[in-house]
Amino acid sequence: MGALETAGDQRRHEPVHEPRHRLRSFGSALLIILASLLALLSVVAVWTNSIVRDTDRYVATVAPLASDPDVQQAVTRRVTDAVVQRIDVDGLVGELSDAAAERGVPPRAATLIGGLTGPISSGLKELVGSTVERVVSSPAFETIWTDANRRAHAAVDKALTGQAGGAVSLKNNQVAIDIGPIVQQVKERLVDDGFGLASRIPEVQTDFVVVEGDSVGKIKTYLRVLEILGTWLPVITVLVAAAGVFLAAHRRRALIGAALGVLVAMVVLGVALTVFRAIYLDHLPAGASEAAAGSIYDALVRFLRSGIRAVGALALVTALGAFFVGPSRPAVFTRHFFSKGIGAGRDVAMSSGLRLGAVGRFTHRYKPWIGAAILLVAAIVLFTWNYPTMAVVIWTAVIVLIALALREFLDPGPA
Repeated sequence: MGALETAGDQRRHEPVHEPRHRLRSFGSALLIILASLLALLSVVAVWTNSIVRDTDRYVATVAPLASDPDVQQAVTRRVTDAVVQRIDVDGLVGELSDAAAERGVPPRAATLIGGLTGPISSGLKELVGSTVERVVSSPAFETIWTDANRRAHAAVDKALTGQAGGAVSLKNNQVAIDIGPIVQQVKERLVDDGFGLASRIPEVQTDFVVVEGDSVGKIKTYLRVLEILGTWLPVITVLVAAAGVFLAAHRRRALIGAALGVLVAMVVLGVALTVFRAIYLDHLPAGASEAAAGSIYDALVRFLRSGIRAVGALALVTALGAFFVGPSRPAVFTRHFFSKGIGAGRDVAMSSGLRLGAVGRFTHRYKPWIGAAILLVAAIVLFTWNYPTMAVVIWTAVIVLIALALREFLDPGPA
């Protein structure tokens, strides 16, 4: 009779627990998926904030472009055209003709002088081009480029939001860099080289167009939203992932799933950057240098790619850690293998005279807490590091493993 009652109780409880279990699993899965998507947005948001708000980060992003050959070539061509267009070749030929007439040059010779417009234009372009090339390839240009970008860092905000001013602008769905100061340097160099006519060139403000397309305005809006959320989105992502793991019936498996979800999100983001690069190069304005634009794009997203690799590495390390603390046969074998190896090394050291004493007793008594402290310190290091790279994540994981191995070595077991 008691057995029947027990069986009846079990049947009465099973329909109650099974839907609850499924509901928890479903809710956990939704939170983990949401955390993976938020992780993707968080990486982009942090990168946006670093470009807009951190001057040193911005300068470190754009400074290498000054020595990029494709960018130098594109700037040289753009500056040369801007300077030559502002030299009045027809007026120069007219002055030569008038001077020849005043000196009594025969009419035939004056006619020949009037036909020198083409050769003079070609010679001027070659002269200006070689001068621009010397300016752009000199160390002074790198200094000018870096200093100008540092002073005009607020202009990056305009490139993303259209609100500020400076050397970078966003108008008519174009991202352009003002290279007028470089033209000024070329004018001074031409005058120093004996071409006094260059002093008549008026002040030039010319744009070096990098991106053009209808999608720029939309991207600008999205980046502005991400900039606003950039401070809190990573924290929200971690909290959502933690809630998903806590709600799951099997939390270790949920932690592995959350880590792998973030890893997949980073892979998707990396692929998206590559695809977007091809799309934006296809929408460059006519006459723009595709090679230079590609170099600028790669420079701008260099730290974003670094962040993607860092977060992906952290997710992979977390998934591996959660797997190797589990009950699976490979995990148990791995733990047993290293534990035995460390224990053998400790036994050899103790047989040679090593005495752990109070340190060993303390380690054995508080071993779980020591492990938790090691993981907590590693988490604090990663979350407080301004811009952790993949190397930082890997070295942190290596140090954690060394610390755990040292903890195992210092634990002699029960007295």
